[in-house]
Amino acid sequence: QVQLVESGGGLVQPGGSLRLSCAASGSIFRINSMGWYRQPPGKQRELVATITSVGSTNYADSVKGRFTISRDNAKNTMYLQMNSLKPEDTAVYYCNADLINSNTIRRGAYWGQGTQVTVSS
Repeated sequence: QVQLVESGGGLVQPGGSLRLSCAASGSIFRINSMGWYRQPPGKQRELVATITSVGSTNYADSVKGRFTISRDNAKNTMYLQMNSLKPEDTAVYYCNADLINSNTIRRGAYWGQGTQVTVSS
């Protein structure tokens, strides 16, 4: 029983900022990599950014210099600071975690339910 819950989405004007959070809870032994993905309307889901357990990061070219991914290992929480938002950033943003389940003692990928980000005037 693992739960990933995103929060912080909403409606923002172009050029504005939002900070997304992803809180992981339940039967977790250890979280390895985490990442943010997004699915714009009518498009496929795409990778936004990833972060390892020791803080190494990767970003999609479209968000480099504008978005910052981070995590607090003590809280099992990941964040995405989004600045200089553009209309094309509009999407449902999903949290993903590669972790070891403490009940099954198996590694697996888990997804949150998603949070809507809308960038519009």
